[in-house]
Amino acid sequence: MAVYVDNMRAKLGNMVMCHMVADTDDELHAMADRIGVRRRWHQAPRRHDSHYDIALSKRRAAVEAGAIEVTRKVLGMMTLRRRVCGSLGKPEEASAWCKAHFTALKAAAGGAA
Repeated sequence: MAVYVDNMRAKLGNMVMCHMVADTDDELHAMADRIGVRRRWHQAPRRHDSHYDIALSKRRAAVEAGAIEVTRKVLGMMTLRRRVCGSLGKPEEASAWCKAHFTALKAAAGGAA
């Protein structure tokens, strides 16, 4: 089980935000509680997109508490995998998984681009 924070830098008022996700909602909420992020900031448009947008100060706290730093691109690929498979997988496998996934989709569509 793991919690991940990306390197996104999105301005929100006076804050700069990034994403925090985890393998499970229980783990995600436990980290949010640990670093002082209120549960009301949890975002879950669909269960597989469950995450928090957190300020950079909270990102530092999350990393100090054991969160794994990943790029925004890798986190996006991991989120896609969770939508398809139900789990994030490992950051080091994200690119290969996406390549295989899109290759399979293309093959299923008869090779059409």
